[in-house]
Amino acid sequence: MNTGAKITAFAAALAATFGTAYGVGTAVGPAKAPAQAPAADGHPDHGEEVPAASAPGGLQVSEGGYTLALEDPAPASGPGRTVLRFSIEDAAGRKVTAFTPEHGKELHFVVASRDLTVFRHLHPAKAADGTWTAETDLPAAGPYKAFADFKPAAPGARSLTLGADVSVPGEYAPKPVPAPAPTATVDGYQVRLGGTLDPGKPGELRLTVSGGGKPVTDLEPYLGAYGHLVALREGDLAYLHVHPNEGGPGPDVSFTATAPSAGTYRLFLDFRHGGEVRTAAFTVRVGVSGAPVSTEGEAEHGAGGHEHG
Repeated sequence: MNTGAKITAFAAALAATFGTAYGVGTAVGPAKAPAQAPAADGHPDHGEEVPAASAPGGLQVSEGGYTLALEDPAPASGPGRTVLRFSIEDAAGRKVTAFTPEHGKELHFVVASRDLTVFRHLHPAKAADGTWTAETDLPAAGPYKAFADFKPAAPGARSLTLGADVSVPGEYAPKPVPAPAPTATVDGYQVRLGGTLDPGKPGELRLTVSGGGKPVTDLEPYLGAYGHLVALREGDLAYLHVHPNEGGPGPDVSFTATAPSAGTYRLFLDFRHGGEVRTAAFTVRVGVSGAPVSTEGEAEHGAGGHEHG
């Protein structure tokens, strides 16, 4: 195994949290009551207030008596197609086999590179013994973070997001986080991100989808909603997984989120149209209260992706 640079783990975590997401707004003018989005198992009811977590998700490999156990955190195959096998273990070290579906799935699995230029949202397959298998493309050597977002079916269990490090062997050449820009282009679709995102207080992020120069007004339901957003904070990769509670079917999808601190964030929006799920990625700089969101859209489809195991 040839490694050009040591891959180091990030040990520091910031004690802060994102706010929860809700709603789909309009492009301009005051917000008006939108139509109800499709329901999904585990999705909050319209108007239900979801309490914020006490700490950002994904910063711990174990929490609440559960552990994300990767069979091989350092795949020997190098960059390219990679098979990841893992399980969720309880406090006694037993593999968990029963989960409560949330947003249409028993478990959501996300893999992101530490430089936040590669993002994969996967739906792995579960074996009868509780082993999950996900196959994906990790195109570059270096450190990645894997996130498992789930809710055990045990009585009183709560939703958890656990994170574990993955190392792809080879020469590590980290890329800089893309600079902000207001629009993402993916497979001929344009997604514009607007609104405000301030540290410590709620702000609305509004994403508008168009194709061929025209607004897309027939977005298709995906995981019980018309948009699916994951946000990762640069540095510690604190994780936020949100869905809109209502609205649609486009062209606007909005979320309300609170940045836990000043800094740089990457947003990954999944949306479905024409029977295919696409991912638009943005960079957001947070630091000046009340300032417009500063964003960058990904021009390459390979920077973000959605695959089924």
